[in-house]
Amino acid sequence: MSSNTNGTGANTPASQLESVLPIHPTAARRGNPIIVQVQSDLTSYTNDHIISKFTNRGADVAVVEGQYIVTPTTKQYEFQTARKVAKTGLMMVGWGGNNGSTLTATILANRHNIVWQTKNGVQQPNYIGSLLRASTIRLGTDPSTGKDIYVPISDVLPMVHPNDLVLGGWDISGARMDEAMKRAQVLDYDLQRQVAPYMAELGSPLPSIYYPDFIAANQEARADNVVPGTDKQAHLEHLRADIRRFKEQHGLDRVIVFWTANTERYSDIIPGVNDTADNLLNAIKTSHPEVSPSTLFAVAAILEGEPFINGAPQNTFVPGVIELAERTRSFIGGDDLKSGQTKLKSVFAEFLVNAGIKPLSIASYNHLGNNDGHNLSAEPQFKSKEISKSSVVDDMVAANPLLYKPAQAGAPKGSKDAKGEHPDHIVVIKYVPAVGDSKRAIDEYYSEIFCGGRSTINIFNECEDSLLATPLILDLTILAELLTRVKYRDASPNSKAEFAPLYPVLSLLSYMLKAPLVKPGTDVVNSLNRQRNALEAFLKACIGLEGSSDLLLETRLW
Repeated sequence: MSSNTNGTGANTPASQLESVLPIHPTAARRGNPIIVQVQSDLTSYTNDHIISKFTNRGADVAVVEGQYIVTPTTKQYEFQTARKVAKTGLMMVGWGGNNGSTLTATILANRHNIVWQTKNGVQQPNYIGSLLRASTIRLGTDPSTGKDIYVPISDVLPMVHPNDLVLGGWDISGARMDEAMKRAQVLDYDLQRQVAPYMAELGSPLPSIYYPDFIAANQEARADNVVPGTDKQAHLEHLRADIRRFKEQHGLDRVIVFWTANTERYSDIIPGVNDTADNLLNAIKTSHPEVSPSTLFAVAAILEGEPFINGAPQNTFVPGVIELAERTRSFIGGDDLKSGQTKLKSVFAEFLVNAGIKPLSIASYNHLGNNDGHNLSAEPQFKSKEISKSSVVDDMVAANPLLYKPAQAGAPKGSKDAKGEHPDHIVVIKYVPAVGDSKRAIDEYYSEIFCGGRSTINIFNECEDSLLATPLILDLTILAELLTRVKYRDASPNSKAEFAPLYPVLSLLSYMLKAPLVKPGTDVVNSLNRQRNALEAFLKACIGLEGSSDLLLETRLW
């Protein structure tokens, strides 16, 4: 890299360690475009598509006089996955924040294989923490040894490599990206020093939308890079033009718009304002005060036909947004990145309930000192986070009427009987500037055990918030791009259905999200195991394989 003194940081000395270490397995590229090839009459390959036949198996259950009458069901589908991976851009709202700057710097470090010195020695870049790049699924067994064969999830179908993402976005702060990285105080100094010239070349984020009523007042000092005016229709057209320009400038096939900016307060759902697509579009035209910045970004992406993902807990997806996505067949997903305490809770609460142990209360405490914590120190923004964190155990409790009394039909709305028995669940978040991005989380699980006994389990978790969150942004982006290339059709014997896109709400992204957005009228699944199993089963279905079976029947028979 040539040296210069223009003040951009591009005069940083090149690393003497660069490319000393081999590329980490999680960042490596595989040469063959089709890593997993299925030899079956259920799967076929063309130059353009992978086509698979899949039988969806379920069961209808009727309860008659205390007896469960179960009728197995099957339905035939055919999936068509485009093999060509789109040239993909990722436009982050809040690009200059901790998550956005950390994600950008670590992608650049991986792209250039920059290694750096830490107090523990030399560190190489990687994608550890990414479900797609750093975890595997079981394909089957080696017939010669009987041993299980595993492959990285990213090898099951053609997916975007993180290094190939074209990065950009918006931020209410106009700090240049190298300055934003320094301000975040997340990455080791030696990595920052080496990656700073590449960050400086990206310049500053695009001006963003700033409505002070929706985020904490303590964020006003950062808001020096905003789209002027109060006309929300003009703001919508401005954002749409930004997306089109970014796509054109970089020759992109696809742009994923991702909200990783501050948590907003909840928007009121008002009949005639945001309850339908037409009402919402009209509310934007009239600059109604309950149209939030995140909803405006979502509408801009939807109208441009690009996926939008909400990585924060507010109710961006008011009913009008979902209806608009359905109307335009544009993809949306959310809400709120699930990186630490909530992910653990979705595993641990399920473990207790499935073990026949009854959690009576779950108390969760957090403190952190980054800008996210600063914003959440305001009560309206904290309420958004509290709602997304508090719902995580609901489906696990509802699944066990032996431990918890179910909801009573006809009970007064809002009463305990209407909701059913539930553990006491409290969430506390405090802002402690000294700890920076290093978040502390404490959970207490107080449970009933055998014959009136009690069990108390305490968990202390210290983690670097942004280093857990940024791989989730990658996973959500890569999966969203993949799902735009998957079509399906009813393959029943008498069906003449054509291939069509998936339903716009991408509930398959649930593994990475605290409060998963699902198709209206369907139940939310928060169980981490069920979420991962669903994603694994879907990816396998796209190549004509059945979901994983842990029955291992061949090991249990003569």
